[in-house]
Amino acid sequence: MTRTGTTPPRRLLASIHDVSPRHEPAIDRLVEELASAGVERPAMLVVPDFWREAEIRPGSPFAARLRRWAEDGVEMFLHGYSHRDEAEHASWQDRVKASRMTAGEGEFLGLDAEEAERRIRAGRTLIEDITGRPIAGFIAPAWLYGDGAHSAMKTLGIALAEDHMRVWAPDTGRIFLKSPVITWATRTRARMLSSLAVASVARTIPLPRVVRLGVHPGDVTVPATLSSIRRTVAKIARTHVPSQYRDMVGDLACAS
Repeated sequence: MTRTGTTPPRRLLASIHDVSPRHEPAIDRLVEELASAGVERPAMLVVPDFWREAEIRPGSPFAARLRRWAEDGVEMFLHGYSHRDEAEHASWQDRVKASRMTAGEGEFLGLDAEEAERRIRAGRTLIEDITGRPIAGFIAPAWLYGDGAHSAMKTLGIALAEDHMRVWAPDTGRIFLKSPVITWATRTRARMLSSLAVASVARTIPLPRVVRLGVHPGDVTVPATLSSIRRTVAKIARTHVPSQYRDMVGDLACAS
């Protein structure tokens, strides 16, 4: 914990997205790769029923693994409920976001407040019952939030959320951090090459005090992407302490 009057350390916040029984082998590989690069406890973004094809059931072997990870200090975030966008988008802006920024996975972009609240409440209950601990926060699939999602998070007192550019407290509106997240894409060759280029630049330029980095199960399917993740994490971990989101929040609390 940082003491008042001292400079907080430079931090690396790494997270594994789409944590689900559907992706268990890929998650294991990502855990292994991050650990080899110096990140022992990445945050896990858990999807209760990925694409409605991989339900996490209490008492299942995967549920037991979630509990062990949580007991080991891993922060568990709720990451949507199904991760699948099933909404009809009224505005052209949301239709563009849904089609260009993700491949049908922006689940919370078009939900109204009532449905968003129902899904967040159900997902939070499931994860907390399994792990025996409060969730660290809620992060929408593809980092896409509609008005209904914002309203639901505030109503439910969600303490932490993030998108591509910031980390904030939905319950109070306080912004903890403004900086882009480093992530990789494998959906198309153009997106993959672009994300590799961004990661390469991130390994050579001065970085902010807190760096966020997110990896996905699909990243393990492309050797060049996996190599880039390994090199990028290892390089940043030399100057930034692998940390948890609560460490960042604690730094700000001590500084205020």
